[in-house]
Amino acid sequence: MTVSLISEFKTFAMKGNVVDLAVGVIIGGAFGKIVTSLVNDVIMPPIGLLTSGINFKDIKLTIKDAVLEGDKVVKEAVTLNVGNFINITIEFLIVAFAIFLVVKTINSFRKKEEEAPAAPPAPTNEEVLLGEIRDLLKSRP
Repeated sequence: MTVSLISEFKTFAMKGNVVDLAVGVIIGGAFGKIVTSLVNDVIMPPIGLLTSGINFKDIKLTIKDAVLEGDKVVKEAVTLNVGNFINITIEFLIVAFAIFLVVKTINSFRKKEEEAPAAPPAPTNEEVLLGEIRDLLKSRP
């Protein structure tokens, strides 16, 4: 029973779709880091500059203030991190737009392949031989 289960799993894991999915997940994780850096390091600083230097990550709505005893924090403040949500939303929009462009490019290549007419098949040996016989018969007086 276990040998059968292991061989079934091996067959499943080695299918092309599973391997393609694994590669996609790995590349997607790396792409996510690039997009995070793009948003945090390239896009958000100019937006912050346009909004008088506001750092979106610092935008918070305080629901309950922190409880302090002297300089020591007894209970942390309860906040809604709206700025972080804005950053993540912008990251999502960038990823969605990038995926849209990739899919659009792939689809345009597929359309070009479908539109291109297929080359006619090469004549078979019999057709070539019959053509030669026809030409010989035409050349006879």
